[in-house]
Amino acid sequence: MTTTPADPPADAGRSGQGLKLLAVTACPTGIAHTYMAAEKLTQTARSLGHQIKVETQGSIGAENVLSDNDVREADGIIIAADKEVDRSRFAGKRVLAVGVAEGIRHPEQLIERVRSAPVYGGAEAGGAGAGGGTAPSEGAGGRGDSGGGRGSRERSVAYKALMNGVSYMIPFVVVGGLLIAISLAVGGHPTPEGLKIPAGSFWEDVNNIGTIGFQLMVPILSGYIAYAIGDRPALVPGMIGGWIATHGELYGMKDASAGFIGGIVTGFLAGYLVVWIKKVEVPKFARPIMPIIVIPIVATTVLGLFFVYVLGRPISWVFTHLTGWLSGMTGTSAIVLGAILGLMIAFDMGGPVNKTAFLFGSGLIASGNQTVMGMCAAAIPVMPLGQGLATLIRRRLYSEQERETGMAALFMGLFGISEGAIPFAAARPAQVIPANMLGGAVAGAVAGMAGVADAVPHGGPIVAVLGAVDGVPLFFVAVVLGAVVTALTTVTLVDVAERRKSGAEREREAAAAVADAGGGVDGGRVGGGDGGVADAGVRAEADGTVVAELVAVAVGAAMGTATAVDGGGGAGAGAGGEVRSRTAAVGAGVPGAATAPEQGVGESGADGDGLGRDGGHGVAVGCEASGAGGGDVGGDGAEGGGDGDGDGGDPAGAEVLSGYLTGQTVKTQLVAGEKEAAIREMAELAAGTGRVADVDALVRVALAREAQGTTGLGEEIAIPHAKTDAVTAPVVGFARSADGIDWGSPDGTPARLVFMIAVPEAAAGDEHLRILALLSRKLMDADFRARLQGAEDKAAILRVLGEIH
Repeated sequence: MTTTPADPPADAGRSGQGLKLLAVTACPTGIAHTYMAAEKLTQTARSLGHQIKVETQGSIGAENVLSDNDVREADGIIIAADKEVDRSRFAGKRVLAVGVAEGIRHPEQLIERVRSAPVYGGAEAGGAGAGGGTAPSEGAGGRGDSGGGRGSRERSVAYKALMNGVSYMIPFVVVGGLLIAISLAVGGHPTPEGLKIPAGSFWEDVNNIGTIGFQLMVPILSGYIAYAIGDRPALVPGMIGGWIATHGELYGMKDASAGFIGGIVTGFLAGYLVVWIKKVEVPKFARPIMPIIVIPIVATTVLGLFFVYVLGRPISWVFTHLTGWLSGMTGTSAIVLGAILGLMIAFDMGGPVNKTAFLFGSGLIASGNQTVMGMCAAAIPVMPLGQGLATLIRRRLYSEQERETGMAALFMGLFGISEGAIPFAAARPAQVIPANMLGGAVAGAVAGMAGVADAVPHGGPIVAVLGAVDGVPLFFVAVVLGAVVTALTTVTLVDVAERRKSGAEREREAAAAVADAGGGVDGGRVGGGDGGVADAGVRAEADGTVVAELVAVAVGAAMGTATAVDGGGGAGAGAGGEVRSRTAAVGAGVPGAATAPEQGVGESGADGDGLGRDGGHGVAVGCEASGAGGGDVGGDGAEGGGDGDGDGGDPAGAEVLSGYLTGQTVKTQLVAGEKEAAIREMAELAAGTGRVADVDALVRVALAREAQGTTGLGEEIAIPHAKTDAVTAPVVGFARSADGIDWGSPDGTPARLVFMIAVPEAAAGDEHLRILALLSRKLMDADFRARLQGAEDKAAILRVLGEIH
């Protein structure tokens, strides 16, 4: 679909015609942040007088999907996502792409920036890209920050493209590797040529199927790297380039190839080549065939010939000279030679450096020197074993998919299939490849020092089990030491990298907040209305700390009677109070069964709970005030809650979220002051419903989930959750913390509003995600959070929570 650019009206906004905006939100897990960003963008756009429709791409699928008519009429599109979103449907429209966190933290800035965002595909859909919706925007394939400017958090084009390729490659690695491993384990026999499966046997067929998976692994990696950069026209050249990279015979390497590193290179070359070709202006009649015929053919031909004639020759030269260099080292120290071979084996896992070392060792078997192959055999399984072990040591550093891949890598490592570590090396090359090399060097050196010998050209524990290794105990010592070194080095380097990234993120956010602050925002005077309005500003203090200044405004006359917020007319509000919290203490009056004629508003200082006893309707907004007018209770507003629990009935009988949250699972104040104790307190609260069979097991699973990544969402919210058969039916609990609990939230705020979700494994699918989605959306409403924080008892809390649906 090709659309026409729609420049937003110059006077769009509060004082003029509103914009028609579209947005797409998505995060890798597709749970809370997807819906939080959607809700924030929706609220902000409407408050600014704009129309907006937000498509969420969550774990339960795409919801509120944007139609062709939506796109055609849109003035701009905001993509707040940390994973790839198909942009071809937005060709010819202004597109701003940022990380999902930006949609939560700075929605107003995004709405302002989308006005001047570049047109995706350039003028008239970018010339060459028209027809297929594949034209790139500014930068590489439009996958960079389309909006530019300060505050963008979108991952780099290269990172997202690499992760896109790795995610598609992983199933091929797992399926191919496990089929090969099983066939070798059951049907393989050691021979002078390595582990062999009898020709014509059932297990040979299984092995062949697994081999096909491995042959497709690098082309898939390369193809989807290219696709993430150049869209569909880049897929074919990327895959064919990856195939060429793994078939060295095409460029003069009979026994080796460029391996997965070559596949990464061809993926990026194909992607950027397609982006460049798309920028070439062509006649209108040729545009429809450009993305389907011209671009793929030209890019594939150019890339293939470039690799064969330009890149292939240097790779072949490296292979030849490394072999000669290793041949000259056969008389040196066995420890040094073993360390060098281990480094080479671990470097590129199937690439030219790895194959050079492997062929060097296997070639010496026939001459009677089996110790060199013994060094290689000890190093071969170290990479997959080490990376798999790393996912078990520090689970929180890895995604669920990576942890599953880690288990498969452990299995592949036992059978000497080093390719099991390729997904980790491709995703984090700067951390994983050095760790692999260090572990490989340790394993090779120990095997060389011990004189381990291997009679077959294969590696891993399988060859020792089948009797092909001489010096089995020390062989296993070498393998275990190498794997442990690899695992520990990997988690250390990954942890350091994550900490640096988090630190840099916090510095950028602090700098952005200071720049945006520009002094406090004074709360103005508000007249009339039927509810409470709180206007908040952000002030940067001298020490760089950002403090939220809340100016509380209490507005009476819920029936429409205009009351000036002046301290007179029966209404008053404390102003000047400084609140170091994002959640204001706001108490909202709930209409009674009968409405009293007087509309009073009680003035409240510290606790924000005041409500005029004689006023059937009213709002009291209070904060921890240090300024004037923040402490005295005026009029008849000494008691809160209107008619108290009379409206709510028995709080224990009220049900929220399909009955999963009831009065039994609500606690007005947590006793715990730290996360682990709070989770246990919440689990014990849920146990009161009779739906928790094992409190300790529920706590263990919830804490294990926290170890994978914090469930603190920011905005003083935490939603710990667990999927476990320790509960017999879904249950949701809620509690507040007056002082806040350090939950490791991305914005640094302590958790004051804590929800706990527990579901049995059998019900852990859509129901779990549905609850999270509902909570995430509603909790983005600042007024809802404030009323939830200010509700004085269980009945009031349940009345507020009853709004979630």
